[in-house]
This record gives sequence, structure tokens and C-alpha cells, in this order.
Amino acid sequence: MADNQKHLTPREIVAELDKYIIGQKDAKKQVAIALRNRWRRMNSPKDMQQEIVPNNILMIGATGVGKTEIARRLAKIADAPFTKVEASKFTEVGYVGRDVESMVRDLVEQAVNMVKAAKRETVKERATEIVEEIILDALIPPVRDAAPQNSFTGFNVENVPETTSMSKSDQELNEKTRDRFREKIRNGEMDERKIEINISQSSMGNVGMVGPGMDEMAMMNIQEMISGMLPKKSKKRKVTIAEARKILLEEEVNKLIDMDEVKEEALKKAENTGMIFIDEIDKIARRTGGGGSGPDVSREGVQRDLLPIVEGSSINTKYGVLKSDHILFVAAGAFHVSKPSDLIPELQGRFPIRVELNSLTKDDFYQILKEPKNALTKQYEAMLESESVSLSFQDEALEQLAEMAYQINLEVENIGARRLHTVMSHLLNEFLFDVPDVIGPNAQIVVTKEMVQEKLSDLVQNKDLSQFIL
Repeated sequence: MADNQKHLTPREIVAELDKYIIGQKDAKKQVAIALRNRWRRMNSPKDMQQEIVPNNILMIGATGVGKTEIARRLAKIADAPFTKVEASKFTEVGYVGRDVESMVRDLVEQAVNMVKAAKRETVKERATEIVEEIILDALIPPVRDAAPQNSFTGFNVENVPETTSMSKSDQELNEKTRDRFREKIRNGEMDERKIEINISQSSMGNVGMVGPGMDEMAMMNIQEMISGMLPKKSKKRKVTIAEARKILLEEEVNKLIDMDEVKEEALKKAENTGMIFIDEIDKIARRTGGGGSGPDVSREGVQRDLLPIVEGSSINTKYGVLKSDHILFVAAGAFHVSKPSDLIPELQGRFPIRVELNSLTKDDFYQILKEPKNALTKQYEAMLESESVSLSFQDEALEQLAEMAYQINLEVENIGARRLHTVMSHLLNEFLFDVPDVIGPNAQIVVTKEMVQEKLSDLVQNKDLSQFIL
């Protein structure tokens, strides 16, 4: 965990989750314990650290109740590598499609990106100085010291002081000019001026590769490996100083970062703090009363392939071998058609903590609209604020929106909090279209209960709401 967050207690973790997710106290409590247990394990005696395995969690609940959001926010709190996969995208080994090991490779990729981003900040200042010098060299090449003349060269020694003096004078003038231009570059005064720079690029283009069971990530890995073995080519390009700064900064940062160190740290981070969220796990469960052939065979095959990874095994990645013993797996599914007991017993045993998430009530919808930091109402307010238009919601309007979203979920398909996107879009689309052409800057829009009833009346009264189902 990040140093500033490693001491969060389970109650503090729940308080952090409460800022973004309404309700689901039991689920928050379980994930908070799981997160704190990781810190407890890392601070246990060395001989016990390998023995303590995470309690993987199975979340059961309808769509839109917060399963994915809980896992995603938890990973952010922990500053941990996190990857979300859909179980239905995987196929048994031997079938065409993604193999289950690809989710571990995705996790390591996330860990590498996180470690690189942290290292980038430590070398950014030094890289910025180097880039400044490269840009200055392109604008005003530096004057080098003249070679001192000796008697054995055959030249008159009396001329040496004069030449050195002239060289020093030119050098001082050159340095002063470079200092003035350096200041202008830092202030952005020369951002639009064009210069010619050398850019290193791979000597091979994209290579198309197709193979059985080869997913997009595997293809990218092979391309990267081949391009890493080939020599880099340098290409001259004329760009503005602003563009040059971005391009060169990326190059210099990559040169200063020790990739071997990054790989080693990333593997440790993924092994000890990584989280994999497996969504739609109910889609690979055998349907209750189903036969023993057809697609169910492949579904069971995926479960069998998942088992060794969840139990703990060594997986080859392009950054090295990763052991999955201490990765926290959080699986989720609606389980409308199948039941958790329809999963193979061995896989069930690897998810000992089961949490059932509650369907959202009218009060939940009201709180979702009002309280979270990223509430939909706040998002729309921020968007219109960018056009200098003030948007606000009366409390009665929020209650009416919550009531309507809840009623539509009851009468059509229950898609949880995602229904709020439907009603909010229907309510505000007219305003979003009129700003800024009809509704100009400094305008104020106040959403009232009457406005909600007027604009959404057809949405609620019309029983054929298939066009609004997300």
C-alpha cells in the first residue's frame, strides 16, 4: 500500500468508500477487512507471510448496485494494481478466445505502469533540464573552448593569449544569449517557434500476427519484444518547441528510468497488493438443471482453468514470473439464472467470503444523486459550469428523480443506479443542446420538482420503455 494510506483502519476504509458508494454496508465491511488484512500480512513475521492467504470475495447482486465500483475504489484507496475482467470473455484452453492467464498479464502491466509513473516523478526534474539543453542547442549551438596552442605546434606562442581571450569572450556572449532564451522557453514565450529535432523510433512497423488463442495483449507483447531486439533509427522532424518538449521529455524520462528496477518492483507490487475483479462469473456457472453438453462444457473448462490461478500458481509474463498466491480475487455476478452453488465445488471453496448486495431503494437513489463526490448531479453541474452556466437542483426535484428512477426499474428491467443516467439525460438533454447558442453565459438553470414531472411524465407513463433500457 501507499505509505500515506497503509495505516487506514477498516472503519476508515469504509468511510472512504462511503464518499462514492451509497449503502451496501456489508460488502464494504468485508472488502475493508480484506484490504487491512493485506497490510497485517506484510507486517507479520517473515515465516508467516507466505502462509497467510487472502480471503477471496464473491459478490452477489443485480446489475448497477455497486459491485464493480466497490472493487475499483478499493484498489485506488490501496494504491494497488487493479484489473477488471469479464469471465464470459474467457474460453477453455484449446478454444479460440482469451485464456485466463491473460488477466494476470494485464495486472502486471498495470503494476508496471504504476511503478513507472512513480519513477517518472522522481526523474522528471532532471529530464526537464536535459530537454531544455537539447532545445537550446537546436536554437543556439554552444561555443566550445578553443584548444590551447603549444610551442610544438609550430605556431607563434605570442598569439595564444589573444585567441583564448576571444574564445572566452565569444563563450560568455553565447552563454548570456542561451540564458535569455532559456528564460523565454521556461515562460512559454517561444512555444510556437519551430525547431528541428532528432527522434528515435523503432526500425519496424506494426507486424500482423494471428495465432490460435492469441489475444491482443499477447500480440502487443510479441511486437514489443521484436522491436526491442532491432536497432533504433533516428529521424529528423520539424516541430514547435511546445511539441518538442513533450516528445523529448518522454524520451529522456525513459532513458533515466531503470527498467530492470521497475520490473522487479512491479512484480512484487502485483504479487503482494494486486487485485483482480472477475465480473459476470455467473455466466460461466452451469445452469441449474442444464445438460452435460453444449456451451456448459466450455464454461466448466474456464472454471477449471481459473482454479490454479486463484489457488496460487506461477504465471509467465513478459516482465518475469509472477506467483498468484497472494493476489486478492473479487468475483461478482447477478446469479439470476444460475446459483453460486452451480460453480464447481473447488472454485466455490476459493471464494470463502460471500456478500449479497441489496437492490437499491428510492432513498438510495436520492442519496446517490446528492451525496457522493462524483454524483451525477455534480457531473452535470461541472459540465455546464465550463460554459459559464449555473445549474442547481432543488431537494424536491432530487426526490422526484429518485422516485421516477425507482418506478421505472420496478416496471421494466432493474438496472440499478444506471437508471439514473437515463432519467438525468432525458431531463437535461434539451438544456445541453441549447447551451451556449440559446442559453448564454451567466445563465442560471434551477431544476424544480415541477420541471422533473413535466419533462419525465412521458417516460414514466409510457409502458413501452425499451428504448430507454441501457
